[in-house]
Amino acid sequence: MPASPRILAFAGSARRESLNRKFLAVAMEEARAAGCEVTLADLNELSLPLYHGDLEDTAGVPANAVKLVALIRSHHGLLLASPEYNSMITPLLKNTIDWCTRDAENPFEGKAAAVISASPGALGGVRSLQMAQMLLLKLGCQVVPGQCFLANAGTGFDAGGRLVDPRTQKSLKVLMAKLALAAGRLAA
Repeated sequence: MPASPRILAFAGSARRESLNRKFLAVAMEEARAAGCEVTLADLNELSLPLYHGDLEDTAGVPANAVKLVALIRSHHGLLLASPEYNSMITPLLKNTIDWCTRDAENPFEGKAAAVISASPGALGGVRSLQMAQMLLLKLGCQVVPGQCFLANAGTGFDAGGRLVDPRTQKSLKVLMAKLALAAGRLAA
């Protein structure tokens, strides 16, 4: 029996009530329903200083970056929730990825990856989603095709944290099935 694909999930937002963290929670459930084992990496618990080459030269790679790299390596795929700040990915997401690439071997190379985004605006964070996909492609990830974003996310969840729009739920289910398939090939 093939092993279940392992997915590491994290959000590029540190806010407790982050819409992207809520959307990520729903996506994680869909990934589990698609047969994946999912691990949440809370970037609040793995905080990192702003990347600075002199800091790296004097103190080395921070312990939390080393932990995150080990987590990335121990999983077949990645699920990222990418909020949008000023039409870009968040500094938290970029800084986290930058520190993780300071390892001697790129931990992202060959990983399956999917990106989602939620925004209170009408575009749903699609610009940051696309930028995060491009960054992951540059780092050697196998980004699954498709986009799943949640526009008007402030009203996108019911009281239980479930998505209220059936089309978004279907889109998320399809994307998580693609991630499970791609990560499953790596697990085999």
